[in-house]
Amino acid sequence: MAPNPMKFVDGVARVKAERPALEFGTGVFEYAPAPEATDHVRLEPRYGLFVDGGFVAPKSERWFDTVNPATEEKLAEVADAGEADVDAAVKAARAAFRTWSKLAGAERGKYVYRIARLIQEKARELAIVETMDGGKPIKEARDVDVPLAAAHFFYHAGWADKLPWAFPGRSVAPLGVCGQIIPWNFPLLMAAWKLAPALAAGNTVVLKPAETTPLTAMKLAEILREAELPPGVVNIVTGAGETGAHLVNHPGVAKIAFTGSTEVGKLIQRALAGTEKRLTLELGGKAANIVFADAALDQAVEGIVNGIYFNQGHVCCAGSRLLVEESIEEDLLARLDWRIRQLRVGDPLDKNTDVGAINSRAQLEKIRELTRCGVEEGAHLHQPECALPARGFFFPPTYFTHVAQSHRIAREEIFGPVLAVMSFRTPDEAVEKANNLAYGLSAGVWTDKGAKIFAMTKRLRAGVVWANTFNKFDPTSPFGGYKESGFGREGGVHGLEAYVEVS
Repeated sequence: MAPNPMKFVDGVARVKAERPALEFGTGVFEYAPAPEATDHVRLEPRYGLFVDGGFVAPKSERWFDTVNPATEEKLAEVADAGEADVDAAVKAARAAFRTWSKLAGAERGKYVYRIARLIQEKARELAIVETMDGGKPIKEARDVDVPLAAAHFFYHAGWADKLPWAFPGRSVAPLGVCGQIIPWNFPLLMAAWKLAPALAAGNTVVLKPAETTPLTAMKLAEILREAELPPGVVNIVTGAGETGAHLVNHPGVAKIAFTGSTEVGKLIQRALAGTEKRLTLELGGKAANIVFADAALDQAVEGIVNGIYFNQGHVCCAGSRLLVEESIEEDLLARLDWRIRQLRVGDPLDKNTDVGAINSRAQLEKIRELTRCGVEEGAHLHQPECALPARGFFFPPTYFTHVAQSHRIAREEIFGPVLAVMSFRTPDEAVEKANNLAYGLSAGVWTDKGAKIFAMTKRLRAGVVWANTFNKFDPTSPFGGYKESGFGREGGVHGLEAYVEVS
């Protein structure tokens, strides 16, 4: 049942009255600009490939520009690796594997630990580069991405000499050369998720970052060199889908780890079918955030906002579907509408910004297209009045009401700041709606009843289910999905298992 429009408007007015604007003297309190300084950040005008411990020009002789999505200004030129470049990187990794895999676990752990410490030391620079190249707010890159990246290296450094205890009673051996392909939404963090367990387990790596966000991978290459990681243990090849295909199809690669779209994940799975290569896939999602009438509503609203507008909705596990119990729908939506209107959209480098720039023009067009489709299919569009910057790729925080299960905005991954709101009457209906998709990556449950939390989480077909929170991550906890959201886990002992041969 859809909310009554007049009651909804009255509810919004009531919430506004309960939460008046803060006033100091005669003027309304507003945030002054607080831009993060970038004058200390050093970017090279051109970045080659990182192969066998050094930067080299691509044999393909091709280069491409990486731009700041908030300003559309060019940041640097980056090498576009061809088949010969990928082959050189894999050969370097295979040569390094012969010594790296035989190195004592405690010694490998020292290298991984050193990488973690260097990430901490260069945290400010890494956060700024991540924001400039990807468009996410600086406070998210500073407070989430970089600290979590360091935490993953710290955690796996501790496992390097304890693998026999991770898999007691069994022999453990590394796999060989791991090809790792990471997305553009969390470039540094995804690199850490994949590199840290692979290195701790004794593997060598060829890493391919996304073509729209290669710069923190290049900064990470500089860190690897400063950490004196042996040449060839980690190689980084930049490029688009063609580069990734060369890596997937290379006969010298023992394992592929891919994070990205479901469509590309299916192509990789077909390509590896019949081969002996190991594969883990972390793909798309369309998470349901389920709010019961007995939930703490203001706390739930904060979780809803964090679940869908964090990183502009560029999150595979984003809570892009809100399932709210019918009896509180109007009240919750009034609170949510007020909260969304407080979000600040603009310069990602401003420390007050809540919603930054969309990663690329292509992604912005996809978000716009699916939003138009939502309106055409009969859903009601809600957007706050906010002035978007004249340049750059920006989209306001958006939510839809009167959404049907059949609508594209309720079934397809938008990967942007767009929320589809639906209601339910019973827990059974909530579970049915939550599970009625091809995806199964994550979900959220909001209630003050512990028994209800456990009853729901057992029935939700999702790899990760958060209770009374959302988007919380820890390197000790495994992450991954079901169905078309992929298979395999990253993080924790489960993530380590993906990088070892256990017998």
